[in-house]
Amino acid sequence: MNIRLIISIAGSLLFARLKQTAVAAIGVTFSIMMFVTLLSFMSGLNDLLDGLILNRTAHVRLYNEIKPNPEQPLNLSEAYKNAHNFIRSVKSSNKRKEIYDNASIMKSLLHDPNVRGIAPRITAPVFFNDGAIEITGSINGIDVEAEGKLFFFNDYVTDGHPTDLKNVSNSIILGKGLAQTLLAEIGDVVQVTTSEGERFPLKVVGYFQSGLLDYDKVQSFASITTAQKLLGKSNSYITDIQIKLHDINLAPAKAIEYEQRFGVDAEDIKTANAQFETGSSVRTIISYAVGVTLLIVSGFGIYNILNMMIYEKMESIAILKATGFAGKDVQRVFMFIALSIGVVGGMLGLFFGFLLSLGIDQIPFNTASLPTIKTFPIRYNPVFYGIGAIFSFITTFLAGYLPARKASMVDPVVILRGK
Repeated sequence: MNIRLIISIAGSLLFARLKQTAVAAIGVTFSIMMFVTLLSFMSGLNDLLDGLILNRTAHVRLYNEIKPNPEQPLNLSEAYKNAHNFIRSVKSSNKRKEIYDNASIMKSLLHDPNVRGIAPRITAPVFFNDGAIEITGSINGIDVEAEGKLFFFNDYVTDGHPTDLKNVSNSIILGKGLAQTLLAEIGDVVQVTTSEGERFPLKVVGYFQSGLLDYDKVQSFASITTAQKLLGKSNSYITDIQIKLHDINLAPAKAIEYEQRFGVDAEDIKTANAQFETGSSVRTIISYAVGVTLLIVSGFGIYNILNMMIYEKMESIAILKATGFAGKDVQRVFMFIALSIGVVGGMLGLFFGFLLSLGIDQIPFNTASLPTIKTFPIRYNPVFYGIGAIFSFITTFLAGYLPARKASMVDPVVILRGK
């Protein structure tokens, strides 16, 4: 049968019931619009929440963990070597936190094609002296340039300049919560006491705010040189090597490789932050589930409208078949109607979904705990729009297939005889 004729008949049926057609198209439009907007917003929220931790976390961290020696003297004794020994109150070994030969390790890592960059770090537990009160905290000795490049350190420094750590001798950037506890202003000098009992004055040059209140109450940052002087160590002293990979999915395998290769402990980001990945996965599943539910509901709307159209147009269908239209031709007419509703509604849904996402992206979102976030987070991912378009096509196709098949099986003799 002539395709143009089928399209013409389908168009006539569509415009004959324009109000019902518009309702079906609006249902598809609303479903696709909310599907795209919901995924864009939830993905943006996932990026925001994960970024609070994952952006600040190395893909692989090399360090020396303080732990009991697995080889106890009793197990080495010939008399008890093959026995099952129960040893209580095992003390940690005298292994130091320093990474030995760290210069050659870092040089080797930089030649690994999977490594995007490395950042050495020194972690030093200290007490901040507030009069007669000692406040427990931690100073992280960092390479400012490497931290800014790999871990977005500069984005979290809300006051002051990160480079002052390198340019100003004996300087420190305090966590916002810690600074409020100490009532320390930029330019003030705070006194810290090391675990060895040495007191050291440090000048405050900025505030750091990660968005995690408990973290900001204890963490502070200094240059690696300042941290080494604070601990009384040589300029080769490093306790951590943070590694960023080109592909985060390689982190678990690379952690095992580096641990065996360099003889140090290694922790990958997936192990250290498994709970955050779980939360992101659950939120994504919920978003897709709600979006697909909306599409299915709109599909039932199209199905009901086409069913009603078939009942109302039984006489017209009978006349079409009596004048030579085959059942397949009648089926094509109603499939064209369904797909037209799906395509038009889907395209409008994608368009309005983009506009709604833009609108949400402009809504102010100001909170003291997240100073770098100014508006609600939205992720503009073309994949979401592609999924929405495919789902709108599939949903309307399935919704139109059964009514169209029913129309193709109408017996014109029975219908016309009844008339």
